[in-house]
Parts: sequence; structure tokens; C-alpha cells
Amino acid sequence: MSSRTRVFVTGMGTTSPVGGDVSSTWDSLINGRSGIRHLTEDWAQDMAVKIAGRIAVEPTEVLERVKARRLDRSSQFAMVAAMEAWRDAGLEGSVQDGTVDGDRVGVAMASGIGGVNTLLDNYDILKEKGPRRVSPLAVPMLMPNAPAANISLYVGARAAVNTPVSACASGNEAISLALDQIRLGRADVVVAGGTEAAIHPLPMAAFANMMALSKNAGDPTTVSRPWDTGRDGFVLGEGAGVLVLESEEHARARGARIYAEVLGAGITADSHDIAQPDPKGRGGSRAILRALHESDISPTDIAHVNAHATSTPQGDIAEGLMLHATLGAHAENVVVTSTKSMTGHLLGGAGALESIATVLALHHRLVPPTINLDDLDPQVHLDIATKPRDLPAGDIAALNNSFGFGGANVAVAFGSAM
Repeated sequence: MSSRTRVFVTGMGTTSPVGGDVSSTWDSLINGRSGIRHLTEDWAQDMAVKIAGRIAVEPTEVLERVKARRLDRSSQFAMVAAMEAWRDAGLEGSVQDGTVDGDRVGVAMASGIGGVNTLLDNYDILKEKGPRRVSPLAVPMLMPNAPAANISLYVGARAAVNTPVSACASGNEAISLALDQIRLGRADVVVAGGTEAAIHPLPMAAFANMMALSKNAGDPTTVSRPWDTGRDGFVLGEGAGVLVLESEEHARARGARIYAEVLGAGITADSHDIAQPDPKGRGGSRAILRALHESDISPTDIAHVNAHATSTPQGDIAEGLMLHATLGAHAENVVVTSTKSMTGHLLGGAGALESIATVLALHHRLVPPTINLDDLDPQVHLDIATKPRDLPAGDIAALNNSFGFGGANVAVAFGSAM
């Protein structure tokens, strides 16, 4: 087991399909408001799937226009979320004025796909207008570590600046990496999270052709329906989530507000299929067990799970099996939800956004509902919240699960701030 240095969440920021910041996102989640909409772009009209979870507030409304033009959309989202999180933690300007040592500040910012908009847009320019018209900023904009690098420049981070890339598990993997960095003594503060901006014709066509996206042509707000018998695929979303993780000693010394504790994490691989999860959920089960072991907690300490549950036929069933295999009979006493029913699936940004939802559920003792669950799949035996649900008082824990293409599994355990 790693060092038992306690690590706290002291700041959070997000921009999502249901809100432009943490407060508005949480309000939408608690009130069951979906951010899934029809796409209005001309290119979308010829697509098999014409809906997605577009960002609620465009980043150009937050960032300086010149700065925004030098960032891929994924980096724009990351910067908006990081600026809010850094400010929320009370650390704005702290490295610059010397109150925090930049050598002890790190960044772990993930992305599953990276700067795909910049890459594909510049390829179109290359084909249509020639090589001389390709942007000289294309490479620093499209590289997967661009969000992490730009955040490090903003906060003044001079410890490790990392970019985990593990498909839909990337955001949670970044949180796990940040936890390790602090417990290994390599940093006191790490800005951690994930971002994704993949609502573009090529990724959407590719996901649709591999039968991953829902092709339901009904009301877009009802299409993402985890665990429902009518589910037929996920809905693509975009956005970013960022958490500021801080060692107990550093946080206490500066009197930081503490939202929750990061207790531990588990990372495993399925070694089963490049796109499909192990149908028995064995890899995810091992990730959850490792998170419990590293956190030094028992299954009965878990009061809430923010599930990966993307609204796919096979994945939702596999996750139910995982929870029963790891939590035993207690699984049916745990309040479970899938906020993807409202946000869609943010791919590399999903774990970070859903970790924020998990932390806030512990902080407010209130679980957001899973919407659109009209007919529970009989293979699922979980206590799924379909309206806001209270959590008990006292010292409790919660899990956030993320699973990705390639067989990546990450479970992160959070504890109430006591």
C-alpha cells in the first residue's frame, strides 16, 4: 500500500453540457436537466446521429479571444475548468507571488482523443489550400498534452505535468496519477482532470459506424438512458472537469476549504477486447477492489457510486456485475447513479466531471438522479436513484468508476471531509 499521506479536494471547476461552471452544472444535475440537443451545424444533417451534448457556455465567452484562438477546443475547455478550480481553491496568483512553491505544483490533465478539431481542420486546409496555409500553431494546439501544458503555464506548475491517455478512463486515471504524485512526495498540489472536444463529423461518424452511439431519433433529452431496457448506445458529450488535489499538510497550513478526501484508486486492464468490456466485468471488479484496498475501507463503507454506465447494452450490465462482485450483498444498499443520462459521455473528460459530481454528492449528502430510467433492465439489481436521494450523515465513502476502449478500468474512492 502507498504512503498514507492524506489528500484532499480543495478546488473544482468544470464546463459541461449542463452548465458553464460547477454551480450551474450541479444545479442541473440535481434537478435532472439534460444537456443533450440536436446538432445545428450543416455537416450534422447528413450524419446517422444528429444529437450530442454540446457545451452549455462557449469558452470564448470566458477566455480572451486572442488566447482562445491559440487553443484547440479541448484546451479551451480545460483552461475554463482549471481557472475556476484554481480560483475556487484560493490559489489564484499564489505561485506568482511566492506564497506557494511552483516546484511543488503539478498538473495531470487527461484527454482521450486530444486536439482532433485542430488536426482535422488543418488537414482540410492542407488539401484545399496547400501546405503553406497550415497553421504554424497546429502542432502545439493538437498535441494531446496541450491542455496540461497550458494549465501549467497558467498556474505556474513546475513539478510533473502529465497527460494520461486511456480512452474513457483517462480523466479518472489523471486523478489517480495526481494522488500518487502527492503521496510519493513529488508535489504538494496537483491540478487534475480531463477534457474532450470530439463533436466533429469524423469521430461521430466513426462511433456511429461501430454501433457505439444511440441512433434514437426521438426527443434528444431522453436518448441517454443508462440501465433502461430501451438503451441502444451512448450520446457523445464535450467539456472538462478539473479538481485541485492537495496534501493534508499543505491544505491545513493555508486554511484551505476541504470538499472531500481522495482515499485511493485502482487501475487494471481487461485484456479482453479493444472495444467491448469483459462481459463478466472481471477487470473492473479488480479495479474497484484495488481502490478499496488502497483506501483501507470495506465495501460497507461505500454509500454511493457514480457509475460509468454509458447507456450501452453490454457495458451497463457488466458494471452491475462488477458492483455485486466487489460489494457483495451491500451492493443493493448503495445509492447508484449515472450522470451521463444528462451530460452524455465526455470520453476522456467523463471521469473528471463525474468525480466532481461524486465529491459534491458527499459534500452536500445528496445524490443526483439518473433520468430516463423508465423500465429497469431485469438483469440489473442495484438501488438506482431516479430522483435526488439523501446520503447518511457521518463518515462515508463513494466510488467513481470509469472504463475505456482498450480495456482500461479505473475506480477512484472518495471520502467525506471529516
